[in-house]
Amino acid sequence: MKNLFCLVACLLLSLHLITAQELKSPSEFLGYNIGDQFSRHADVVNYFNHVAENSAMVNYHTYGKTNERRPLTYAVISSPDNMQRLESIRSSHLSSAGFGDAAKANDLAIVWLSYNVHGNEASSTEASMKTLYNLITENKQWLENTVVIIDPCVNPDGRDRYANWYNQEKTEPYNIFQEAAEHHEPWPGGRPNHYLFDLNRDWAWATQIETKERLKVYNQWLPHIHVDFHEQGINDPYYFAPAAEPFHEIISPFQRDFQTRIGKNHAKYFDKEGWLYFTGERFDLLYPSYGDTYPTYMGAIGMTYEQAGHGRAGLGIKTDEGYILTLKDRVLHHHTTGLSTIEMASKNASELNKEFQDYFKQDDHQYNSYGLKGNADRLKTLKELLDIHEIKYTHARPGKAKGYNYSSGKEAEFQVDEHTLVVSTNQPKGKMVKVLFEPRTALKDSLTYDITAWSIPYAYGLDAVASKKLLPGAPNKTEPFSLNQKNPNAAGYISKWNSMQDARFLADLLKNGIKVRFSEVAFESNGQKFEPGSLIITKSDNKEMADFHSRVVEIGNVHQRKLLPAETSFAGKGPDFGSSQINIINEQRVAVLKGNEVSSLNFGEIWYFFEQELHYPMTPINTEYFNRVDLHDFNVLIIPEGWYKDFLNEKTLAKITDWVKSGGKIIVIGNAIEAFKDSKEYGVKENKIKKDTTEVKANLIPYAQRERESIKNLITGSIIKTRLDKTHPLAFGYGKDYFTLKLSSNSYSLLNDGYNVAYIAEPEVVSGFAGSEAIKNLKNSLVYGEVPMGKGSVTYLIDNPLFRAFWENGKLFFVNSLFFTNNTGFDY
Repeated sequence: MKNLFCLVACLLLSLHLITAQELKSPSEFLGYNIGDQFSRHADVVNYFNHVAENSAMVNYHTYGKTNERRPLTYAVISSPDNMQRLESIRSSHLSSAGFGDAAKANDLAIVWLSYNVHGNEASSTEASMKTLYNLITENKQWLENTVVIIDPCVNPDGRDRYANWYNQEKTEPYNIFQEAAEHHEPWPGGRPNHYLFDLNRDWAWATQIETKERLKVYNQWLPHIHVDFHEQGINDPYYFAPAAEPFHEIISPFQRDFQTRIGKNHAKYFDKEGWLYFTGERFDLLYPSYGDTYPTYMGAIGMTYEQAGHGRAGLGIKTDEGYILTLKDRVLHHHTTGLSTIEMASKNASELNKEFQDYFKQDDHQYNSYGLKGNADRLKTLKELLDIHEIKYTHARPGKAKGYNYSSGKEAEFQVDEHTLVVSTNQPKGKMVKVLFEPRTALKDSLTYDITAWSIPYAYGLDAVASKKLLPGAPNKTEPFSLNQKNPNAAGYISKWNSMQDARFLADLLKNGIKVRFSEVAFESNGQKFEPGSLIITKSDNKEMADFHSRVVEIGNVHQRKLLPAETSFAGKGPDFGSSQINIINEQRVAVLKGNEVSSLNFGEIWYFFEQELHYPMTPINTEYFNRVDLHDFNVLIIPEGWYKDFLNEKTLAKITDWVKSGGKIIVIGNAIEAFKDSKEYGVKENKIKKDTTEVKANLIPYAQRERESIKNLITGSIIKTRLDKTHPLAFGYGKDYFTLKLSSNSYSLLNDGYNVAYIAEPEVVSGFAGSEAIKNLKNSLVYGEVPMGKGSVTYLIDNPLFRAFWENGKLFFVNSLFFTNNTGFDY
């Protein structure tokens, strides 16, 4: 028996030695030292797979795929014993905080490390491999009471765009001079994802596939600590917590304190090595869609770590201060803060669990319920967003609610019915509900890193009330869509127009070769009333289509659009189908500018909108060869936000002007309008308040106060009420008012020779920060308008309606500008 025991022990020892020999360090596996090269995403995935196959402390999973089909992955790391009961640990952790049946807490810390959300901030993915290996070889003791989740690359498409470019461009050995080509990425750079979205602004809005897939896993864990690894300019050494003001008021004292304690632990290691760092500056905790704030509002200690480098640094670069910043340095710094974070979690696991549970206990909020009603399609879209975040909602019981009315900005009674959506703070994620729905976000400091207003009722264009009471809810009812039936005797079919679902229906009809009309005025048919913009699909326009009725009804059912079969083209009230007020909609051929002069973010928003939301074709045209393009192949040209002073020279502007006058249409967005403001033909002028120049005063503002003094001229993402001319096609589908998200202090005068469709008469800021001088400059200013030019026209969208794809209520303006404004087009 003794011999048998010795034999088994020897076999186990041999197996352990074999496993240890098989497990390779990153350098051994990759064939080069970490920091000597930028690793391709596929190589990173292969290494994580290798470790998972050779360690009982690591599981590795794929949670989705990017638009370019790269895997999105995460590793779970803990002690072998914890790994055996991982599901029990996870479910007990959630249940102890109110997500499920009551359960005893684990007293295990859960840490989530997210790397490389910005593709060209590429040192962190390299650090993820080093940190993984170190944890399971040198710091296993922390894993006894800690579960670590590592997402090695949040943005694989952006990372590979950068890494592949750099690996092709770099010299051998690498060139440290800032002027070298390897330190200057070509447009659009590796920072964004496939659709050129900034994934670090997408956590709350979940528009991108990477975010949607990641949140499924994140909500399964809800870690105690979440770190988002970044890079910043080459001359800023390293930033870690504590964060800068403003902090959202929902953040607990413990969350504030513990990130400071983590920062002090980092400082201990950085001081020992003589590495510079800074804290408490620049990076605040307010806007809810960051990789630090979103986890914070979900109970975590959410933090951003910023290493000097970014896309400029490459493998090595000489900074303005004269020292050489290398990739190896950057990796080591991120590796150090990653391990330091895990160390602090392990040492304070019990405290983290207690405070996490306390965070999710019901608090006293100013408002306890939010009731929303209005456009059924937008309510459905909002429910889809809430489902992604696993935020609960019900429908109201008919009656009256008293509270803050979002439309009037006053306390008032609000009629609710069974269609009113109710979202309450009386749920585990009640604090996130407050953050997303509250009418105004409290600001302790106006110097912020991003927008200061995002309230969902305004973003979705819904009537809403914020009530101090819990509104009684009724079970959610899903009303099945009643399928349309074809009517061979009908003169045509009519469909409403007030949502993106209607826009997708129109786009699908046009792509299928079905001709569609829209009404410029209200009318009645078969006893039903229809508002301006309503779609009319007539048999007369589609005579050559043998299966006309079947195809229209089929497409209507796919999009769940209720179609009214019109018995006759003779209207009960208003214009008949053959009237000049019932206009044919052209199948628009859309071109969009891209290239060095163009904002990659806005181009990406437009690209994403066409492909993923409207599902309608568009053609990108690079500014490099624009002058060789025959614009008559298109009837719409979209000019995204950008810097066009050099591009729109006299020759190029004359080409565009001639094309517009012959029937083309341009849509100009945001700051691109700057390129047209001095042209008389384009009719748009900068809006400036006249200042008293009789007395010249010296600028005696102290140096230290200059930045803070300058904010009086700024607008940092504020919601402002506008007036609408809803008789203009650009405003079809809207009511008399529109709440715009104003992203800058740029202001343009009302049009003298055009249509002021959305405008600000007296500025009324309903949410967010706007500087005192900037507000004055908005008086009598344009938001959306159209200027006729010959047979064509120019549409100005001064406030970008597609911003980050989350301002749902603005998207129909963009669609209207495509299909409804200046719908004459070219003669072919």
